[in-house]
Amino acid sequence: MKVEIAEAPAAALGAYAAIPSVFEVREVLDVGSAFELSDTSLTRVRTLALPAVKNYDASQDNGPLYWPKRFDLTNWGLLLARSDSEPIGGAAVVFPADAFQVAQDQAVLWDLRVSPAARGQGVGTRLLQHAEDWARRRGARSLGVETQNINVPACRFYLHSGFVLVAAVHGAYPEYPDEVKLWLQKRISTAG
Repeated sequence: MKVEIAEAPAAALGAYAAIPSVFEVREVLDVGSAFELSDTSLTRVRTLALPAVKNYDASQDNGPLYWPKRFDLTNWGLLLARSDSEPIGGAAVVFPADAFQVAQDQAVLWDLRVSPAARGQGVGTRLLQHAEDWARRRGARSLGVETQNINVPACRFYLHSGFVLVAAVHGAYPEYPDEVKLWLQKRISTAG
């Protein structure tokens, strides 16, 4: 599959939002107070008896079309991956990310999504590389990303990509009391 990735204007949020963020939850990461994580693999992964479906965009005021109402998108980079001119993936990265209460030199990967048909084909890896490059060019020295213990594939992806877990917050999502917020970060080289 030939994939082209380019920065897109905020006007492309409609095309970005059309890329599904839905995934099936087949396993969860049990995150206790003495949580342990190795460098390359997750421990304490539990398979669910009944898989569930999660759609981040289904939460009220959460999808890409709501971002301009919630945030000033001035410091946001919107990256779109296309195949045969059709959007198949996207990444939203922020720097400087003052509104997110992170270190001054840290960019935030707010969102990374790949359409279900294109998953497992390297599109996410390429989007992440472009997001890192985007942040690096603006002076960021690290990249942070939030995910949840119910998104084990994302956890594996970020760990495989060089991120490390730095925080696990129980109760961060009152509407989803069984989900644990995970914050991962990665140093990014200052060399191009």
